[in-house]
Amino acid sequence: MSETIVVTGALGGSGRWIVDDLRDDYRIVAVDRTLPEATNVDDVDFRAVDLTKQGPVWQTIIEADPTAVIHFGNIPHEEDHAGGHVYENNAMSTFHTLEAAGRVDADIVWASSETVYGTHWPEPELPEYFPVDEEHPPRPWNGYETSKLAGEAAADRVTNAFDVSVASIRPSWIQYPGRYEITSIREAFDLESARRFGNFWSYVDIRDVVSLVRAAIEIDFDGHEVFNAFGPDNFLGVETTTAIEAGYGSLSETCDLSGEESAFSTAKAESILDWEPTHSWRTAEDEAIADPSFV
Repeated sequence: MSETIVVTGALGGSGRWIVDDLRDDYRIVAVDRTLPEATNVDDVDFRAVDLTKQGPVWQTIIEADPTAVIHFGNIPHEEDHAGGHVYENNAMSTFHTLEAAGRVDADIVWASSETVYGTHWPEPELPEYFPVDEEHPPRPWNGYETSKLAGEAAADRVTNAFDVSVASIRPSWIQYPGRYEITSIREAFDLESARRFGNFWSYVDIRDVVSLVRAAIEIDFDGHEVFNAFGPDNFLGVETTTAIEAGYGSLSETCDLSGEESAFSTAKAESILDWEPTHSWRTAEDEAIADPSFV
């Protein structure tokens, strides 16, 4: 019988791609706030659960008895939610999900955020150094960013209390093949009039996020590890340092970037998980690839 994996946020933009990738190899318990119109999908058991409620979360995960829990069931921004609500929702749902996973000895992969580095402030500032790696000090500004750091603290708590591993993934702005949202930004970019851009024109293809999630559940490591998830390059088609200097007026004192490489390092994921991004906007932007069909 196949191993079971619980995926929260299973009907969301990332969750559906994760479920679709894993369902051929695992039995999936797909958790979201509501059920999809069709639930007769091979090897996928859909459950409607409010992740902010401890009882239903624990019941679902304990009954599933999974080998891994993948948690992407958070509010992804503050664009249409008050910051306090976002914080409360994300911090509580992450704590309940990770706690239940630890209690059933399930390894965990969950979505933190690149925004914890503090480069998305209303007036974005330069980081202490380039490329930005997982050791860079976090500088949260709003409720969303703070909720992600609360989740990472919950990950520390779970690995301290239970013999499980936790991968906290900090993904960049996730893009979907054939409908990249970066296109209009790149086409309008001009070095003479460039302004600051919160993540230094970084992005990540959903397929690279999915492959990182798979690597994190299939490759053994101990404790709680944080991994950046970024595409291999910036999405402008100009040298990264040139774009940063144009938008910010200077570079960080320590800067080791070459060509169009991303301003954020993924070397840690390559070292521990044997993962590196393989999808560039240059080909993925116009790829005709359908979204997962089960929702």
